[in-house]
Amino acid sequence: MARPKNRLTLTLLLSISAFCAALAMPAAAQSVDSDDKKQQQNDQQAEQTIEELQAPLYSAFTERYLLDEVKNLRQQIADARVELTEKIVDKEIDVSSKALTYATDTVTYFFYLIAGASTLLVLIGWNSLRDIKERVGAFANDEIRRITASYEKRLDKLEDELHRKSRHIAQAQEEIELTNEIHSLWLKASQENTPQSKIAIYDQILQLRPDDVEALTYKADAALLLGQAQWATSLANRALEVDPENSHALYQRACAHAESGATEEALRDLQNAIDKADSLRLQAGRDISFESLLQNERFLEMVVLPPDEDGEENS
Repeated sequence: MARPKNRLTLTLLLSISAFCAALAMPAAAQSVDSDDKKQQQNDQQAEQTIEELQAPLYSAFTERYLLDEVKNLRQQIADARVELTEKIVDKEIDVSSKALTYATDTVTYFFYLIAGASTLLVLIGWNSLRDIKERVGAFANDEIRRITASYEKRLDKLEDELHRKSRHIAQAQEEIELTNEIHSLWLKASQENTPQSKIAIYDQILQLRPDDVEALTYKADAALLLGQAQWATSLANRALEVDPENSHALYQRACAHAESGATEEALRDLQNAIDKADSLRLQAGRDISFESLLQNERFLEMVVLPPDEDGEENS
């Protein structure tokens, strides 16, 4: 049955290294090609080191350091988003202010022009200065109202956009905190040795995220270790309601059916799981949950049995 791997710590280290390298890229545009080659070589060496790793690389202090680094990086990203939004808003407000000033000056100059023309018309005798003043004043007021209304609409739209982005940033921060807490619980569960302790931690994860398929399947795995086949079946069914194509949940339900004596259901779920993840053939051949099916021909055709003591594969 599947377990969290010790390579998680190394994967986090590689992710942090890649993020730091991405931040440093604009510093030297002329050496981009050589930096890319060095990065590829470093990645290849890191992958080779991971493949050759024989023992856990992390410790409790390393895990805590990595969690703090990931949290700091995510917090920096969130702060950068907020800072960028503030700069964009300041820029838009500055542009709006300049545009409003330009419009006001234009209306003022236009008013002076009409006033001069009106004065000329009065001198010629086409209209009275009073009528011209009223018409120019009404026209100027209409233009000012129209321009003011237009910019009020723009400012209202900008305010709505700011509120929407603020809510989005707050939701992103909450999701980051939730992800960090769940990740810490997964690391803690990987260090527990008893199924009861693992189930207690999986319950904490499900309280934070009730539809976590991975937590449900691993809890079903722990239930099987306790001999609770019916409980494991119920947990696997809940996981399949969320993700019907999840191969791990199908595999756990097949194990539960096998331990309960439901041979046909176990073979059906095992076949579906193997169709979605062929690597489960070898795992099923070694799983003690399927001991009752070792004489079943359909089961033997599905799985790959471990080699016997003489080094030959069992048939």
